[in-house]
Amino acid sequence: GQDGKRRNERVTKLEIYEGLGRKEVQEAGCGEIIAWSGFENVFIGDTMAAGENPEALPPVPIDEPTLSMMFMSNNSPFSGQDGKFVTSRQVRDRLEKEALRNVAMKFEPTAAPDVFKVSGRGLLHLGVLIENMRREGYELQISKPHVITKRDAENNLLEPMESIAVDVPEMYMGKVIELLGGRRCIMENMTQHQGHCHLEFKGPSRGLIGLRNKLLTATKGEATIHHSFLEFGPYCGSLGGRGAGVQVASEAGQVTGFALQNLQDRGEFFVNPGEQVYEGQLIGEHCKDNDIAVNVAKAKHLTNMRNANKENLDSLKSKRLFSLEEALEYIEDDELVEVTPKSIRLRKRLLAEKLRLKETREKQSRDEAAA
Repeated sequence: GQDGKRRNERVTKLEIYEGLGRKEVQEAGCGEIIAWSGFENVFIGDTMAAGENPEALPPVPIDEPTLSMMFMSNNSPFSGQDGKFVTSRQVRDRLEKEALRNVAMKFEPTAAPDVFKVSGRGLLHLGVLIENMRREGYELQISKPHVITKRDAENNLLEPMESIAVDVPEMYMGKVIELLGGRRCIMENMTQHQGHCHLEFKGPSRGLIGLRNKLLTATKGEATIHHSFLEFGPYCGSLGGRGAGVQVASEAGQVTGFALQNLQDRGEFFVNPGEQVYEGQLIGEHCKDNDIAVNVAKAKHLTNMRNANKENLDSLKSKRLFSLEEALEYIEDDELVEVTPKSIRLRKRLLAEKLRLKETREKQSRDEAAA
């Protein structure tokens, strides 16, 4: 094992590959690709040898995780409406099974019984896991992803750096450089050939969160991007955040067109009329940098008077749709992504507005005391 300790196990079943299947045999010769049973707690890099004269091979190095996020069971008011597996025990069992076969993923319990820390090789790696769990019928909530940092011998902060290669037509080269430059990426090489450009960058892993969709949009789908872990380098500083506040539902109920019409000047919506929402759910983006609580379930009062300016739903803007990657990039530290088999919702960590205001005041008091 990787701990350097030796232990004895017994092989209970031995198989070799024959054609497209496997065949059970009593012995296998040198060079055969085999499968056997009977061993527990086996990991990548372990050496299995004869018990008489064992000789261990050097362990295979595996790249370390670069990104972590918190997984938790779904505790929203809509919990259990879509999925089959909603409890923290079921989510924990699924993550433990995934950690056994997904060698680049790390699973760690936390002090809270229903919150689990999962680390992996970038947002795409963890996004595949979340999508698979969603299709299997799991309901869960995920926090904002954070990169895994380290300290060197001189106590300097280090963060994972990526080597990024982009192939794009020359006409979109400026947009690509501008987009990556805003995410603290440095261009190291550029080659041009027959109207196409190959760009090589070095940048922080956190700058790649949500980059792929924006890159494809800026280049009309003609860009190809590849990135791989390079090293742990000096911390690059803060990146630009969302830059805008959000509209938070203040009451539970069904979204009405009347309420959305009155709120159109406040910003963009994430919901359509007729959808059900709960208190604390993010229903739109605010045109300013602060969060506001709005009532999108407000209905129009019925009277016996006719109005020339009757309700016209044709003027409503279409809602903004989020993919899983876009949702994880969009949220802030006090927000969560609720993932179910049928929907992806954004919500505040604390659903009640009174609790959010109380937490804000306590945070301001702590900051003033520290200053």
